[in-house]
Amino acid sequence: MLYFFLAIIIIDVIRLVNYWFPFFSKITSNYWQLKQVTLLVISGIVFFIILFGYKNALKPRIQTLELNIPKKTSLQELNIVAASDFHLGTIIGRDRFCKIVKKINSLNPDLVLLMGDIVDEDIAPVVKQNLGQALTGFKSNYGVYAVTGNHEYIGGVKVATQYLKDHNIKILSDTVIKICDSIYIIGREDRSIHQFMGKKRKSLEELMSQVDKSRPIILMDHQPFGLNEAMENGVDLQLSGHTHHGQLFPFNYLTAAIYEKSWGYLKKGNTNYYISSGVGTWGPPIRTGNHPEIVNIKLTFKN
Repeated sequence: MLYFFLAIIIIDVIRLVNYWFPFFSKITSNYWQLKQVTLLVISGIVFFIILFGYKNALKPRIQTLELNIPKKTSLQELNIVAASDFHLGTIIGRDRFCKIVKKINSLNPDLVLLMGDIVDEDIAPVVKQNLGQALTGFKSNYGVYAVTGNHEYIGGVKVATQYLKDHNIKILSDTVIKICDSIYIIGREDRSIHQFMGKKRKSLEELMSQVDKSRPIILMDHQPFGLNEAMENGVDLQLSGHTHHGQLFPFNYLTAAIYEKSWGYLKKGNTNYYISSGVGTWGPPIRTGNHPEIVNIKLTFKN
């Protein structure tokens, strides 16, 4: 529908130009035949766009990021694998999810971080396909941690998060934890808590009061709004998702206009940011504006 609609706009622009500067008659004397050829050509183009988008959505790329955080830890390095926006359910089923888990495990992560929208909406298809068994398949040295996204709230956040917890995913809901006795991970509740439950999430300043700022601090926040907040509070690395970077061209231009950073790496002050385009898809299992991705972040620290 999207690409046929865009094609109609383009055709109407051409017809408008032809009204002022006639050139159809120079192309063909048979207007009916021209319309038939146009229909076939556009249908073919749309078909190949959708085919490309479908195949593209099935093959997440590995995005590698090497960063140094100049703070002392008990570790020299930490291999993080981060992913967001799985949208598990009717469209993203068992076979596709198992392939994603296998790809994440192939990177030998010390730590797996999931930045929200793990469950699409309704938990029922997830339970029916027993995707919990695949969730327990993640392998990492220091655990698998996740935050809520807006889609967990759409489908019922309590049921969704309990299902994830029951299958070895540690949910950080305005929570601070410390791994290896030297690295802090902060997981913020999604902004949707206000819309769906009438509650406010804790401020980042309140959460930061629980950490030692001389140690590395990693923040997960599903929606990448208000990026300055992490910089102003001394976060070393923020990981977000949500945007899909538009998913379908040309919506990537729309998300680029809405968010300070719609996709990729950004540094503000001493704070590093990575906004993931996500590993799954929402709605149609098609990506034409970008590639799905798994983010491999290799952190090194001050000796």
